[in-house]
Amino acid sequence: MPGNEIPFVFEVKGKGVDSTTVFLINGEDRFKINKVTFSNDSVSIAIDLYDVVLKGKLAKNTLAGNFIKTAVNGRITKVPFRAEYGNHSRFQANSEPPSVSLDGTWDMKIVSSGITLKAVGNFTQKVASLTGTILEETGDYRFFEGVIHGKKFSLSAFGGSTPYLVKGEFLNDSTFTGEFVTLRQTSKIEGKRNPKASLPDPYSASHLREGFSTVAFTFPNLEGKQVSLSNPKYQGKVVIVTILGSWCPNCLDENTFLSSWYKTNHQRGIEIIGLGFERKDDFESARRSLTALKNRLGIDYEILFAGKSSPESASQALPALNGIAAFPTTLFIDKNGIVRKVHTGFSGPATGKFYEEFKQEFNDLIDNLVAEK
Repeated sequence: MPGNEIPFVFEVKGKGVDSTTVFLINGEDRFKINKVTFSNDSVSIAIDLYDVVLKGKLAKNTLAGNFIKTAVNGRITKVPFRAEYGNHSRFQANSEPPSVSLDGTWDMKIVSSGITLKAVGNFTQKVASLTGTILEETGDYRFFEGVIHGKKFSLSAFGGSTPYLVKGEFLNDSTFTGEFVTLRQTSKIEGKRNPKASLPDPYSASHLREGFSTVAFTFPNLEGKQVSLSNPKYQGKVVIVTILGSWCPNCLDENTFLSSWYKTNHQRGIEIIGLGFERKDDFESARRSLTALKNRLGIDYEILFAGKSSPESASQALPALNGIAAFPTTLFIDKNGIVRKVHTGFSGPATGKFYEEFKQEFNDLIDNLVAEK
């Protein structure tokens, strides 16, 4: 990127066209990519979920080319990349020991173009090694990994969608400043240590409009069959409706959790419906992308194609809500079809204690809804 390099690490397993697998490594996360193709000295690593491809040429122990990403709005970003075989270090080695600690939770500000966003940083430090993430109201940036030396730290992430770089310097033991680098912009960041750092209540951003107590929709599933909440399958049951996109990393995390949870809990009288909003307002295109998501996560519940990806489209599809602020947004519906709560965003496994708190709240809410007559 202009003025910055964003480092990432990946592992390749297998040889040949049909057996090569790439794993993007970020902390404990390993994102698997199976679509790797070869043409003479050229290699293409395609990440279909996010409409991303790494295209490059092999020369001895290097692979050099371009990271190419097509955004939801159709905008294409192309950035040079270079990979070196056998280089396991995300950041350059440095023998200077840390003189401060990033470990713990932080109140953060992200400032760009005169706009200040409130965020929370949650990091773990082991000697000079760092992991963690940054949370905003709409979700988290998933798994970061990095280092700290003296008073300076750097973390990066590339989980298949967008590369990120965070770098900063401590002003004192409990304050830092720095930069947050993405494909679109470089923002200023500030952090203040706060063990009780938190974001606004995720159940407050979206709610039913006055006069409404439920939602209604009818959309096709991946086989083209029309599915509605009024179908017998959902009558008298607790229903979770998750508004998602296959292109959305936080939706991937939420549905990873929901897919596993559903296998254990659906026999209690619980159903889940995913409403997919995709890059193109085209059923066949959406079917391919949503089927890929469903197969990757082993999802057993219905996923419906609800329209083109945008908060505006999602809001129009569910007019009983005051609006959709983010993907994912999740509705909790009781046995009588009444919407009891609406949750905006998702704090995934990279957020540590915030993820654990979400799971506890989620299970408590479902337990109460199941127990009701």
